[in-house]
Parts: sequence; C-alpha cells; structure tokens
Amino acid sequence: MEENSYSEPSQDDLFEHYKFTADPGQETIRIDKFLCDRLPNFSRNKIQVAAKNGNLVVNDLKVKQNYKVKPGDIVALVLPYPVREFELVPEDIPIEILHEDETLIVVNKNAGMVVHPGHGNHSGTLVNALIYHFDHLPELPSDFAGRPGLVHRIDKNTSGLLVIAKTETALTRLAKQFFEKTTERKYLALVWGDVEGEGTIKGKIGRSKKNRKVMAVYGDDEEGKLAITHYKVLERFGYVSLVECVLETGRTHQIRVHFKSIGHPLFNDPEYGGDKILKGIKTSKYQKFIINNFNLLKGQALHAKTLGFVHPKTGKRTIFNSELPEYFDSVLKRFREYCKK
Repeated sequence: MEENSYSEPSQDDLFEHYKFTADPGQETIRIDKFLCDRLPNFSRNKIQVAAKNGNLVVNDLKVKQNYKVKPGDIVALVLPYPVREFELVPEDIPIEILHEDETLIVVNKNAGMVVHPGHGNHSGTLVNALIYHFDHLPELPSDFAGRPGLVHRIDKNTSGLLVIAKTETALTRLAKQFFEKTTERKYLALVWGDVEGEGTIKGKIGRSKKNRKVMAVYGDDEEGKLAITHYKVLERFGYVSLVECVLETGRTHQIRVHFKSIGHPLFNDPEYGGDKILKGIKTSKYQKFIINNFNLLKGQALHAKTLGFVHPKTGKRTIFNSELPEYFDSVLKRFREYCKK
C-alpha cells in the first residue's frame, strides 16, 4: 500500500480506547507529550501516527499531533478496532487459593502470571482465571474498571499474595484500606550487595523520562508520588542479601526501583539492572554459579509473603502468610551452601 493511499475511517468505525480530561491547572503542552505521560506503553511516534490517521480527538474534534492541550480539554484516542483490553474471556487456569469465604478470596500468585489484561497480555492473566472460577466479581468505577474484584496488584514476575473481593461491599471496604495505607504488606527480596542492617527508603516515584516502561526515583521538588519502603536484612550471603520489606505506600515497582536507587538492585531484575553480575569475584566458577541461579528464577527475586487487613465483613484483623516458591527457596539454599564453602 502506498503511503498516501490511507482511507480515513468514519467516526462510526472508531472505538474509544482512552479518554482523559485535562486538569484545571494543566499547562499548555503538545498532545503527544500529554498522552505519553499517561500512556507509558505508547511511544511518541505511535501517538503521532495515530494523529496523522485521524485517531486523536479533542472535545469531539479530530486534531493534529501539534495540537496544544489546554485546561479542561477532553482528549480521546480512538482506533478502528474494539478495545481488546476489556474483552475478558474466562480461561480454565489453575490458581492457588489460600482462603475463600463468602466475601473474598486470597490467592498465592505464581511468578510469570500477569494480574490483569493489558497491552500484549490479553489472555492467561489472573483475571481471566478468576472470571472462569467465579460467576460474578464486582468492579471499581475507576482505574480498575474491567478488572473484577481487584483492589491491588503485584508485578508479573513477583510471586505471592493478593486479595480479591467477591462482593461490592467487600471491594469498597478493602479498597478504602489500601487507599488509607492501613493494610500490612511484607515482601522478601534478594538484592545485590551487602545491605545496611535496616532502614527506610523514601523517594518520589514516577515514570522514567528515558524509558516509560520503568519507574524512577525523583527528588522532593520533582514529579512523582511519595513512596516509603521500610526494610531489614534477614540473611547475608556476601555478595547478595535477603531483605524483608514493609510497604508504607504501594507505588508501581516500588521495591524494585527503591533498591536500585540506593545501589542494591533486586537479584535477576531485568528492568532495573539486576540481571547482570554486579558483585563478586571474577572467576568462571562464580559466574557460572550466578548464571545458574538466574536461570532458576522467573524474573526478579521478589515474593509478597504477608498480607494483612481488616476483614470487610467480620471487622477482625486478618493476616495471611505464604511460603517462598520452591525455585526462590532453592536459590537461597544454593547461596547458603556457597557461603559455607
């Protein structure tokens, strides 16, 4: 097809994929930058192509890529195909349920499983499994719309505990606890380096300006949202440390980006540089030992071990714990043996 042979779709052929209303205090900026800030998986070039094809709409009118977004503008990205992200297909995928009652479920998610459908992950997610196993799960009228029962998430390659609501009341009450930071969340992480005994990492977290798929830590006067991670070292293996992390906030990639910011990336974390040999001796035997440990893991060495909250029906404080996955535990055993030798 020649470059100029594009046939513009009619308005009836377009489907709204994203819609944003510019804040009253929004500075006047180009629409491609405005959308890049809100759609981290979209490159600026992709948004510019969408504009050239007539897929960017502001206040119900198509605009070009150099349009300047103003306060109050209603910006939409419309494309000539339905929104696949919210076509939730039930799938018979095994899930490990640690607890279930009439109001909620607590699951132990495997590393490698995405929590909810999104770009590049339209099937095989925890949500696909949940809607197969349960007739109806409530939805929040917000960022979680279309993601039944979810009030929090963990990364694809992070294993561990998630609570899912089965009723509207449970969903609302659990969501309120996560918003007000009254839940208890403890993680186990294997990180590079000999970490100081215990401490607190504070830093505002926002999308990286260099790579929108990852997060970055910013200063007090910069963009981002405040994030607080408390930690203490449980075991030391010379070149790596096992730490327990307690989250005071719940930002995207919080533990991963916080530990990278203090020079201790998570072991085998591909997005934050932990999948390289960062500490140790330069011998082929040691390098082979580390690579073999990398191969045992399914991504960053991070496990959501403890989850506590007030039960939305009984009002009692409830705490759940999960064991480390076998592969994670195997890596720790190998490091213990290596240290003995």
